[in-house]
Amino acid sequence: MAGKQKDGDPQLVTNGVTRSAWRRLVRASNWHRSYQAALVGVDFAAALVGSAIAVNLTPHADAGFEDGQMGFFYFLVWLLLPLAWLLSLWGTGAYDRRYLGLGNDEFKRVVRASMFMLALVSFLALTFKADVSRVAVAVILLSASLLIAACRYAARIGLHKMRDAGRAVQRVLLIGSYPEALEVYRTVRRAPAAGLVPVGIYVTEGASSVRNLDTPVPVFAGTDVVTCAEQLEADTLAVCGTASADAGDLRRLAWQLEGTGRDLVVAPQLTDIAGPRVHIRPVEGLPLLHVEEPKISGVGWLIKNILDISSSVIGLVVLSPLFLAVAIAIKVDSPGPVFFRQARVGRDGETFRCWKFRTMYIDAEERQAALMMHNETDGLLFKMKDDPRITRVGRFLRRTSIDEFAQLINVVRGEMSLVGPRPLPAENGDFLGDVRRRLLVRPGITGLWQVSGRSDLSWDDAVRLDLYYVDNWSLTTDLQILFRTVAVVLRRQGAY
Repeated sequence: MAGKQKDGDPQLVTNGVTRSAWRRLVRASNWHRSYQAALVGVDFAAALVGSAIAVNLTPHADAGFEDGQMGFFYFLVWLLLPLAWLLSLWGTGAYDRRYLGLGNDEFKRVVRASMFMLALVSFLALTFKADVSRVAVAVILLSASLLIAACRYAARIGLHKMRDAGRAVQRVLLIGSYPEALEVYRTVRRAPAAGLVPVGIYVTEGASSVRNLDTPVPVFAGTDVVTCAEQLEADTLAVCGTASADAGDLRRLAWQLEGTGRDLVVAPQLTDIAGPRVHIRPVEGLPLLHVEEPKISGVGWLIKNILDISSSVIGLVVLSPLFLAVAIAIKVDSPGPVFFRQARVGRDGETFRCWKFRTMYIDAEERQAALMMHNETDGLLFKMKDDPRITRVGRFLRRTSIDEFAQLINVVRGEMSLVGPRPLPAENGDFLGDVRRRLLVRPGITGLWQVSGRSDLSWDDAVRLDLYYVDNWSLTTDLQILFRTVAVVLRRQGAY
């Protein structure tokens, strides 16, 4: 690392000491700067619109301000409040690039900023004994917070489209053993919305470990890691798996990256444990990664059960005309019952009959043995894109996922949930090993596998997603999956 400074390189080496990160001039990846600037403008505009809604639609919005104070009222509403929103969002970390583009953290910080603004306005009104319109205050804060959240969601959609086009991304160099780096590579590639694009792998066990292997990206070994990152124009270095076990090497790599503008991230072996279960607790300078037990209980779980039953009852009532039309279409198209009920394994291994609208001919199960050589999936399920056993109406029902709506009956009966792991057929064994862990919760009509590819996923990926759901369940995750399910059904992704 010691040597002369390159043209345009913000790093400065003096007597072997690199420039401190506190004096860093630029980052190697700077897509977030323009995006943050756009968010500031969007948030300010949303706050202004919230003010306009309150001023124009709320009766006596200027209550508490006398005729000579109207100038201050407009100054407060059109400038001070929007600026206060920006400062509140900045203070809660809503502009932090770590939370932009993916996950719920960005919107959690918008909610925190809204709570802070409510507390601030209430405190100021109480302090100065201002007899302001409470309705106007409620409208201006509620409308502004909803508009800011909606505009940020729209901005996120735009960011995802840019990333699909290869812009606003971070170029990542993966460091570790080849199997560990390849696993992180596959995981990252499944989530293009994250904006992480692997451009190379630096194998720690030497070049011989990848000899004669067809690698998806260039592989390096035996050279300086930072030099390798410079050659690839990588702005992020990701240390994978056991490569992060040597604290000394990881610390020295962090020192090498100081002043280069490149980010260092660690992908530990606990790749499927995330969210609130993981905490870093330093003890005498030693960072301890504390992993809590999954919480499949409490108030959140009670709310989930209430929402399951109430939503399913309402859904059955509202969709009853559609169900009648589907039943008539099935009967006219082919002989046989309207519903297909198959034995599935539920919570704690209990067997139940899963309801679905029939999409196949009545002899489908007898004909499956002759089609096994055409199975396009691995694992416990049989899937075939052009399955000759599917009826004409059944093909439409599968493409639109209408055949799954009948499972609302199972949800009302307490056998299934709206969101959960995929229900597996009971005749496919006793689910040995890790697969049994998915039986800790009720299976769901939709779940992570449905919104991540459905039938296009391999068996291992489907199991991994189901186990991730069980280990990291939260009510917020359920709501997010439900919203994503709507988009997936409309795109008819992986449905056959």
